[in-house]
Amino acid sequence: MRALQRCSSESQTGDCMIGPVTDNPARSRYELLLEGGVAFVDYQIMGNLRVLTHSEVPPALRGRGIGAELVAGALQLAREQGVRVKPRCSFVAQFMQRNPQYQDLLQPT
Repeated sequence: MRALQRCSSESQTGDCMIGPVTDNPARSRYELLLEGGVAFVDYQIMGNLRVLTHSEVPPALRGRGIGAELVAGALQLAREQGVRVKPRCSFVAQFMQRNPQYQDLLQPT
């Protein structure tokens, strides 16, 4: 499978990302709009902490790096929002272990 690209006027495959990761507080999740669905990371708010509970990419779009882009974007938004994170989702936890640039976002123990 090939990686998804950002949508452009030349895109004719239907396999692309529509925009950046955004925060949808009404649904308590970070979202990445895709042609063909929405990838998301659910969270719970506990004061200045976002507990990242579940991540999901539409089944037809899995295996293309969307999950990694989604989590990186969600963590960047958390950083911009000035909040810490606690990964309860195994995918998010593994991503953070593999990407030390996000370690500063972890809730202190």
